[in-house]
Amino acid sequence: MSTLSRKKQTQKRHKRMRRHISGTSQRPRLAVFRSNNHIYAQVIDDDAQNTICAASTLDKDLRNELKVNGSSCDASIAVGDLIAKRALAKGIEQVVFDR
Repeated sequence: MSTLSRKKQTQKRHKRMRRHISGTSQRPRLAVFRSNNHIYAQVIDDDAQNTICAASTLDKDLRNELKVNGSSCDASIAVGDLIAKRALAKGIEQVVFDR
């Protein structure tokens, strides 16, 4: 059993992955986080250190659409579609997937 808390384990994993993965303005990083209740996705430009677009099950666009829990398989498909539409609207066609 690990002596680190779940949050510390997540942060350690994130640092290990970020050594190798970095997003640029031409090909930003897609970060996905799934909690017990919701799913979050962000498209991030690491060079400029800003979030280009984001989507989650907490968005007003999806909240009315989803009938079940925010972290279900249907919810992940809906969040993926929404983040893809928002990224395409900003002119982003390719991303680097972060985990």
